[in-house]
Amino acid sequence: MKIVLENLTKKYPNQNRKIKTEVTAVSDMSIEIPDGQLVGLLGPSGCGKSTTLNMICGLEKPTSGRIYFGDTDVTELPPEERGVGMVFQSYALYPHLTARQNIMFPLQNFRGEKKLSRSELEARAEEAARLVQIEQFLDRKPGQMSGGQQQRVAIARALVKMPGVLLLDEPLSNLDARLRLQTREEIRRIQRETGITSVFVTHDQEEAMSISDFIVVMDTGVVQQIGKPQSVYDDPVNLFVAKFLGTPQINVFDGTVKAGKLFIGDEAVLDVPGVPDRDVTVGIRPEGFVPDENGVLTCNLHAIEVMGRDTSVVAAHPAFTGHEIRAIIRSDERPEGSGGTVRFNLKEKKVYLFDKDSGERIRF
Repeated sequence: MKIVLENLTKKYPNQNRKIKTEVTAVSDMSIEIPDGQLVGLLGPSGCGKSTTLNMICGLEKPTSGRIYFGDTDVTELPPEERGVGMVFQSYALYPHLTARQNIMFPLQNFRGEKKLSRSELEARAEEAARLVQIEQFLDRKPGQMSGGQQQRVAIARALVKMPGVLLLDEPLSNLDARLRLQTREEIRRIQRETGITSVFVTHDQEEAMSISDFIVVMDTGVVQQIGKPQSVYDDPVNLFVAKFLGTPQINVFDGTVKAGKLFIGDEAVLDVPGVPDRDVTVGIRPEGFVPDENGVLTCNLHAIEVMGRDTSVVAAHPAFTGHEIRAIIRSDERPEGSGGTVRFNLKEKKVYLFDKDSGERIRF
């Protein structure tokens, strides 16, 4: 089922009663999620992604704007009439019920023609359990299950109603690193098998990029960029998006453009034809550095951290705006020793220029 958000805005009264202006959680958001796609809503805490999810679900009513499922306007519909499955961060399982009973619970509220017999209830629960691969745990209570198993029960409970839309609100944040990796792969597998249009909320950019068909990057209630994960990573529209995506984070320098050349400090590091003379902010992805004893950028070498296939070169530069530069290179390219200096050439496609005031991308 296609989801369309049209000029969606949500405002709340200010908690400080002396301030009459409202707080805008989501501002004029317009996106279209195609049928059968998994979209990741991505951004830092407080950016409005969970509020957006709650408006899609019906738990929050928008201040203005419309929500459509397919061609149907569902803006005023209560949650139970939207055909939505919701998976919460806290699992929200009933501790006194078994996994089977938790999964069946939403079906027991069906009335009239939709009401199911006991055998139909159990068959639907077992089918959902098979989908998330927890058939052997159906008679256990949540307290007897691991965090990953409980999360699968929560997903099965959301799927058992055969919803047209599946909403997941930071469903992996309570799991350890290994379980997060395993469970996110399961979520992607389940979504592909069912073909349910899904919205996945997370602040973890690696999670969003690994399983989403496309991502929506948000900040302070405003959509910053929409696109396929790799496209957004390779072609950020502003400094916020460039810094938010990528581990390690993009390296940010103060730079200057003079006569079509980019200078970092006193060194001309790249040709930037067509860019007028000005001060700029320079972003260089960690994988954008190439060690070369005759390289264009000279840095003070602090340490070399070997990580198996790759090596992290930790360095410093007077024009760097952060704590330490991190360059990720192949282990067979790493410079020797520590201390002294290290020189780099730069990969042009991994270097970005941004306006110093607005943070907007300057293309060259």
